[in-house]
Formats: sequence, C-alpha cells, structure tokens
Amino acid sequence: MTRSSVTTPPPDAVRPGPLPGGPAPGSPLGPHYSRCFGCGDDHPTGLHLTATTPDGITVQARFVVGESHQGAPGLAHGGVLAAAMDEVIGMSVWLFRKPYVTGRLETDYLRPVPVGTELYLRAWCNGMSGRKAYLEAEGRIGSADGPVAVRAAALFIEVGMEHFVEHGGQAIIDEHHEYEVNP
Repeated sequence: MTRSSVTTPPPDAVRPGPLPGGPAPGSPLGPHYSRCFGCGDDHPTGLHLTATTPDGITVQARFVVGESHQGAPGLAHGGVLAAAMDEVIGMSVWLFRKPYVTGRLETDYLRPVPVGTELYLRAWCNGMSGRKAYLEAEGRIGSADGPVAVRAAALFIEVGMEHFVEHGGQAIIDEHHEYEVNP
C-alpha cells in the first residue's frame, strides 16, 4: 500500500482492542443509516454492504458490483470502489463506540473489478491518537482469500453526534444503533 505520512500512525498511537458491550464476534453489523450509499438497505443504487466483525476490532463486508456501479463498460467505477473502502473503514471505527468522519482516504487500484463481481472487504485499525484513527482496508475478488483488487489507507477524525444532527437532522439519531453511540 502506498500511503502518505497523513495516514501513517504516529509512534504514540495505540492499537485498540474490542470494547466491552460491543458486538459479539461473528455478529452482523446493521447499517448505520438506512439511506447510506454504502450500507443502507433503503438506498436504491447503493452498495448494500453486509458486514460482520470476526473479533470486535476488524470488519468484514461484501457487495456485488452492479450495473449502476460501473464506470468503463463492464467495470466497477473507481469512485465506487473508493466509496466501498471508505464505507468498510467507517464501519470499523463504529466498533469503538465513537462517531468519526473521513479526514483522508488514499486508494490503490491493483486490478479491474468486473460488473457482477462479489467483492470481499476487510478493514482494521492500525492505531489511535487523540481524535485520530489510522485505518486500512482491502477488497478481494470472488472470496476472502481471492486476489486483491483495491487497497486503502485512511485517517478518520472523531466528531460529536451533533455533527450528524446538524447536517442530517434527527433521523440519524432515531436510527442509530446503541453500540455506535459514545458512552
């Protein structure tokens, strides 16, 4: 993964462990908002990511690249792949019971992803320092151990829930899962 100093954890960053009361290993993670392009069930052309956490600190997800996700004929749009990376990384920080927003996302495209492909995603946190979380993800074609098609590194910044209420209204609070709220 090619990455900048912005997405590289500083020496004092702490790698998080599972939080008490978080989702149990293997449990599905529901959408954080029903109309979210990445994970929402109610978005008509979204990715509809389905995700689980195998261990309380990483997230595994998958989606099928549909016709509405293509850029070049027959291939996934690079922006859609970047959105998938952003989404799976965003789902992983929700495991730490704090809301975050993307500060920077760096994406490497390693091979084309044809329409109809099932893409398997995995995200993990390399460290946290203050309000910053340093994360990575990868997307594999066809299976969890298939060829890597896309990789990403990201910096996410912790924000208060008022950020989402200010920009999205009360709906985000109404749909928010209990384990995703700051304790």
